Amino acid sequence: VQLQASGGGLVQAGGSLRLSCVVSGRILSVNRKGWYRQIPGKQREWVASISNGVSRDYADPVKGRFTISGGDNTLQMDNLKPEDTGVYYCMIRSGWREYWGQGTQVTVSS
Repeated sequence: VQLQASGGGLVQAGGSLRLSCVVSGRILSVNRKGWYRQIPGKQREWVASISNGVSRDYADPVKGRFTISGGDNTLQMDNLKPEDTGVYYCMIRSGWREYWGQGTQVTVSS
């Protein structure tokens, strides 16, 4: 199984991007899907997640601006800010095993 995040790019502040997580292979009994990011100079941080296909949670900095979708493995990012710049990763968990994808770069210019 391989995951690949895509959809990143360069966007002006206030703009939008839609990230997708493409899964090659099949993952059974998924209990959590998430998006994380690594901002330059910082550790990877959690951005958003959806648990058991129902419960959505967001990190405070992105609440009201980002929307995670479990059905199509996407992260809609609106009203982007320069501080959102970083490499974004998708994660899918099955039981206690986590699958991570290659990241996609998001750059937000001011």
